[in-house]
Amino acid sequence: MRYWWVNHSRTAGEEIAGRFLWTPRREAGPRNVTQDNVRAAAPGDLVLSYAGKAIGAVGRVADHAFTAPRPAGFGRADAPFGQDGWRLPVLWTPIDPPVRPADFFGGDLAPLLPPRHSPLNALGRGEQKAYLSEISAAAFARVLRDTVVDLAALDRADAGALTLGDLREGIDDAIAAAIDADPGLTTTQKQQLVVARKGQGVFRERVLALEPRCRVTGVTNPWLLIAGHIKPWRSCETAAERLDGANGLMLTPDVDRLFDRGMISFGDDGQVLVSPALAGADLAAMGLEGLAGRCVGPFTAAQAGYLAWHRRWVFVG
Repeated sequence: MRYWWVNHSRTAGEEIAGRFLWTPRREAGPRNVTQDNVRAAAPGDLVLSYAGKAIGAVGRVADHAFTAPRPAGFGRADAPFGQDGWRLPVLWTPIDPPVRPADFFGGDLAPLLPPRHSPLNALGRGEQKAYLSEISAAAFARVLRDTVVDLAALDRADAGALTLGDLREGIDDAIAAAIDADPGLTTTQKQQLVVARKGQGVFRERVLALEPRCRVTGVTNPWLLIAGHIKPWRSCETAAERLDGANGLMLTPDVDRLFDRGMISFGDDGQVLVSPALAGADLAAMGLEGLAGRCVGPFTAAQAGYLAWHRRWVFVG
């Protein structure tokens, strides 16, 4: 188990009510480790919620982060839906009373916080550049020492409707609505884009022409194969990406699920990459033991571009 501290005063209301954390994905400019930490958090980890100079809730991570658009109104009423980022499902429970770290920062808390990427600055105030900072078990325990929090409630809480599988339909529906309202697309183009989200239509035809079998299992029966996007449909920036056959693989349902959730990926040379978050026993139970490092054949240059995106933004490495 790892311990985290999130500074989210502006967005705490939406994130706690919605049971998640969200941070934008930045492809350019310097990386922010505390934003990338959303990808490092794993199911079972505990999170302290710092907002308004106080820690008022504790969360337990319910699933690995996944790519998802910025929630509508996130942080302010007029914020638009869109801008791809990472969404981390988190179950929350309140702290009674809320804790003000500044009250004991100069005493025994400061030495327990990390020297780099600390959630608090030298004055004991929230570090503006820090979003999700990893802290020690000792720091976590010190913050909660003089308060009451029902951590068992997090074990009892229902994590339903928090995972990618639960939320995908709603996310895709919002994107589909935006496509339908786009005056720059014809009726035929809109239909092609919407059915592509399910791996159907012209997208499936184009993928099947490039990938006639499942790369992992070798299955060739098209009725047993799913045409899935390499760069997720919800994350594509253009209509061309959503319909590009090179942005897809034909996979059996179990392999497609692993790939879609970032539990496996592929190198450009066809080497299978297996996430350390995926238990070997589960792979064996699926009949996929010995998958890591297996070569399934090289990919085209166009496919390699999408696979690089998948390895960077989807694969749980």
